[in-house]
Amino acid sequence: MFTTLLQVALGGAIGASLRYLTFAGAMRIMGPGFPWGTLTVNVVGSFLMGLVFVLLAEKDVMRFAPFLMTGILGGFTTFSAFSLDAYVLWEKGHVGFAALYVGASVILSLGALVLAIFLARGAFQ
Repeated sequence: MFTTLLQVALGGAIGASLRYLTFAGAMRIMGPGFPWGTLTVNVVGSFLMGLVFVLLAEKDVMRFAPFLMTGILGGFTTFSAFSLDAYVLWEKGHVGFAALYVGASVILSLGALVLAIFLARGAFQ
């Protein structure tokens, strides 16, 4: 368990660093005004999650999943894990659950963010 935790931690540090560099690069190339960095890491991270998932499964080396999928890609963007979870539900034929998961994740996450902002602003005024 401790070895797996270290793999996740190391991968997370790498992924978070890559996310920062991607944000900085997107800001430099495209400028402010639209969250290009976030969009880029979400799309690229989800694409890479699909590739890594199939590669590890096909090569029967899922032991690298904590470092690559949870660590690096999870540190790069948690959206990739969300995308994989939704796909797996859909692939298993749970289309309704997949749609519910996607809708609930977006609506509840945005709602939680708005609630936290509201509460925090009230607490600090």
